[in-house]
Amino acid sequence: MKNYTLLFLTIISSLSFSAYAQKAKINSGDKKYDNYAYVDAIKTYEKVANKGYKSEDMFKKLGNAYYFNSNFEGAAKWYGELFAMNTNVEPEYYYRYAQSLKSTGDIAKANKMLDEFKLKSKNDSRTKFYKDVNYLDQIKSNSGRYKVEDAGINSKYSDYGSYVYDNKIYFASARDTGNFTKRKHKWTGEYFTNIYNADVNPETGNAGKVNKFRSAINTKFHESSPVFTKDGKTVYFTRNNYIDGKKGKDDHKITLIKIYKATLDQKNKWNTITELPFNSDNYSVGHPALSPDEKTLYFSSDMPGSIGQSDLYKVSINPSGGYGTPENLGSEINTEGKETYPFVTNENEIYFSSDGHPGLGGLDVFVANIEDDGKVSNVQNVGGDINSPKDDFAYIIDTSTRRGFFSSNKDGGQGSDDIYKFLETKKLKCIQELEGVITDLETGTILPGAKITLFDNQMNVKNSTVSDNYGKYTFPVDCGKAYLVRAEKPEYTTKELSVNISKTTGKTTLPIALEKSTCKVTVGDDLGKCFGIKMIYFDLDKSNIRTEAALDLEKILVVLNEYPTMKLDIRSHTDSRATHQYNEALSDRRAKSTIKWLIKNGITPNRLTGKGFGETQLVNKCSDGVKCTEEEHQANRRSEFIITAL
Repeated sequence: MKNYTLLFLTIISSLSFSAYAQKAKINSGDKKYDNYAYVDAIKTYEKVANKGYKSEDMFKKLGNAYYFNSNFEGAAKWYGELFAMNTNVEPEYYYRYAQSLKSTGDIAKANKMLDEFKLKSKNDSRTKFYKDVNYLDQIKSNSGRYKVEDAGINSKYSDYGSYVYDNKIYFASARDTGNFTKRKHKWTGEYFTNIYNADVNPETGNAGKVNKFRSAINTKFHESSPVFTKDGKTVYFTRNNYIDGKKGKDDHKITLIKIYKATLDQKNKWNTITELPFNSDNYSVGHPALSPDEKTLYFSSDMPGSIGQSDLYKVSINPSGGYGTPENLGSEINTEGKETYPFVTNENEIYFSSDGHPGLGGLDVFVANIEDDGKVSNVQNVGGDINSPKDDFAYIIDTSTRRGFFSSNKDGGQGSDDIYKFLETKKLKCIQELEGVITDLETGTILPGAKITLFDNQMNVKNSTVSDNYGKYTFPVDCGKAYLVRAEKPEYTTKELSVNISKTTGKTTLPIALEKSTCKVTVGDDLGKCFGIKMIYFDLDKSNIRTEAALDLEKILVVLNEYPTMKLDIRSHTDSRATHQYNEALSDRRAKSTIKWLIKNGITPNRLTGKGFGETQLVNKCSDGVKCTEEEHQANRRSEFIITAL
């Protein structure tokens, strides 16, 4: 360390660069950086860096200042200087450097940085998403589905975050239309954004003249991302923490963003503006989106409980106009990075932007399914037509016309951010097929005519088929879901296998080899032994059929259907660890519950008899007062399916 200091002083001396002036400029840059004045911080730091000064802390801040302003070429340059000095830095810098390198087109080096990031951050969910190096192939396969054009409403300033209502497009813009006051944002160096609008043709997406949204919604601070209710009487929007002429700040004196709601008054003016109750001075809440039924509001926030730098949340809107408790959408969609700008369609899809899921660099647009239980699944990158090495975000789509808009700072635009219109020519739909061949386990011979049944993970029958002359079977299945497949054939032991379906379009193969049945039953035999059924499982002290029990009873059901004259006597037994009277009553209820299940599934009652024997027919020494192991007691808790007629 001392040698490094001496070398440093020598170099500075030879450059005739005052250490005191140098230190003063660094302090000035730090102050600007700490106050989020990134544009000014960059100017100060670069003056020092260009004179030969090297500092890990300065290179981190220079890289971050560019990165946070989505200037990934600049970020890559200064992160490169950081890694040239030291590769033993915080894992987050590996990720940011990788994202920046992707934006410059250096994919090979970006992947190396991601590999290092995975080694250093094994618990970071972003390493899970990047575990497959073929993510670029998956993005490519999702591309070629859009026609993209300039939206015709852009300026040389930042224009972004559009929403279409009543044939007007509303968006945020930093264009300067004021004659007297011109206030710049220190973070970006641009003017503060207000909401603008323009007429738009729903059939073509062509927009007319741009006008400033004349209402009390626009203030001297940032406004963006408006979303209107269907009746047009309410609008949710993002604004800096500013209402009624008062500016709020967090504990570090920073003014964050909040979601506000405006409603039309009797004079048709947006004068009633309130902030939502889950806002806070100490964290950001922004970019609202309404569900199609307008009962749920989706948004982005870094509130306590967030997984990453910003997460997606939802909150219920009560009939009274109040709100429920915000709910994080979970780790399937949220990462340690940024997830933002949600948009929900009437096709149970949520579009959003993320720099944590595998993308082309910066923010990419993704889409995921919203399941019936509200959970999110099957996150996919929408492809390279929309996404670029830069930031791509604020995607909206009309599902009837397949036209929409998104924002991006990609190369070729007019300003730092621009709005693009698109026509989706082909929907992104994950299509999966489950296939396999049924064979004899011992000989490998194909087995045509085998019955194949598909169950979901709750053991609900989803489909069934019979293997063809080549032993093949196929099922259409949902991407990203788990299933259980049962294969049955006379003279073979029934087999069940679980399978997880891929989250991308394609085929999932599940071959099934059946073992020849060696069980030949006659009157008096226990049919359960053919299938290795030792007991039918019930919850403690209960007689309702559990899922595990239903699986085994399905096997008994198949045999009863194959042999329509077969009759069974169903006998239920317990161990000795309760009273004799209790055990007999419990086992009898369980035997009757088993019979009831078989009758419910199509077996006529005259083919079934049954009784509970309690602890009267123990198979070992474990009677009352005898000390036994749990395994020995288990042997006495059994079910028997005795064949009484064939």
